[in-house]
Amino acid sequence: MTAGCRTYHDPLHGAISLARDRPAERLATALIDTPPFQRLRRIRQLGPAFLTFHGAESSRFTHSLGVLHLARRALGQLMRLDPALESHQALLYAAALLHDIGHGPLSHAGEAMFGMRHEHWSARIIREQPEVRRCLDSHAPQLAGQVADLLEHGRSPHPVVGSLVSSQLDCDRLDYLLRDSHSTGARYGQLDLDRLISALTLAPDGHLAIHAKGVMAAEHYLLVRDLMYRSVYNHRLNVVCNWLLNQVVGWARRLGPEAVDCDRVMARWLWPDPPLDVASYLAQDDLRLGYHLLRWREDGPAPLNELSARLLDRRLLKALDVSELAADEQDQLLRTASSLSRERGLDPALCCDLHRQSSRGYAPYRGGLQVWDGEAVHPLETRSRLVATLMTPTALAWLLHPREITAELSGAREVLLGSGVRRRRADAVSRPGEATGGEPERGA
Repeated sequence: MTAGCRTYHDPLHGAISLARDRPAERLATALIDTPPFQRLRRIRQLGPAFLTFHGAESSRFTHSLGVLHLARRALGQLMRLDPALESHQALLYAAALLHDIGHGPLSHAGEAMFGMRHEHWSARIIREQPEVRRCLDSHAPQLAGQVADLLEHGRSPHPVVGSLVSSQLDCDRLDYLLRDSHSTGARYGQLDLDRLISALTLAPDGHLAIHAKGVMAAEHYLLVRDLMYRSVYNHRLNVVCNWLLNQVVGWARRLGPEAVDCDRVMARWLWPDPPLDVASYLAQDDLRLGYHLLRWREDGPAPLNELSARLLDRRLLKALDVSELAADEQDQLLRTASSLSRERGLDPALCCDLHRQSSRGYAPYRGGLQVWDGEAVHPLETRSRLVATLMTPTALAWLLHPREITAELSGAREVLLGSGVRRRRADAVSRPGEATGGEPERGA
């Protein structure tokens, strides 16, 4: 470490050095040292995914430093085109660093478990937590409000700052794709980061755009993101773990404080009456949640002890892909799973469910990605057939069930799939004048 400089040695980006003689970097250093930011060391980046990918142990702290580093690189690229962007340096650095400060335990899994939005809590912490607020106020009186507005509502004094923090090609996504690929061992997330950053440019209206020469890099980025969602974020065992965690919290809340033993902070999270304050929110993290899972496995009431044991001992449920079945067939298979579970003395409410979701590789919200070719601005999907195909949603459905009935359930699924193929063929024969299109049926 050189004099007047603090350096973080990052496994992805190498040395991230912050100079104390540069006001925006000095502000970043002060924010890193606050207790709310240090708490992010105790929040797993990928939630319960470590039960699926054993290397997925990185933290929101590490990720947030990476986002700051990429925001600084991206701003440096854009300042060559518009030096006036330097005046927004502090806002960008603070927002990049604090964008996840409001995450609860196990990151996005915690949001689903407790019904909270981390963007809302990030804004509250920035406005209300004394040490964070003091750092921002000491730099500029209006900065805390600007950072909070940007993170919660997407409002910023310059559109480029907002886009670098939250857009279809922001520094958050660039870092988490690279970092999550690295920690899980899934090689799908390898980006051409240098080419992507060099492709960033400014449209005539001042908004962030991609240079026409960078279209291929943007295609690669979106394809990588789609593959990471399919292989990591939407992995069937992540679905199972999130479902079990939701069941733990749901049962604890239903059983009530008289039956569930927990400390004061967990009680505030489970039964938030009055609503949570910032201090109680920040007192919760992965360590406290893990402690309570241990406590409930040993001495908790049924079924809280069974659900906690499934997570801690990794006796996870299985997830059967039923996406190819019609909705009524999926429901029929769920009834079959429930019946088979009861026959084995298992409570279907604790081990059987359907998880349905829709996924797409690219959804052009907030204007989407724009390409500047030197003459006009074009939506990326109009300049790329690959990106246009990623906009088509894909329906996913998983049937969660205990491993004891997997063989029978898989057989029932094959019967339904076979009957579905026969029914579709019969429908096609009964309408000979209609073109069916597409490829021939497979797997009959």
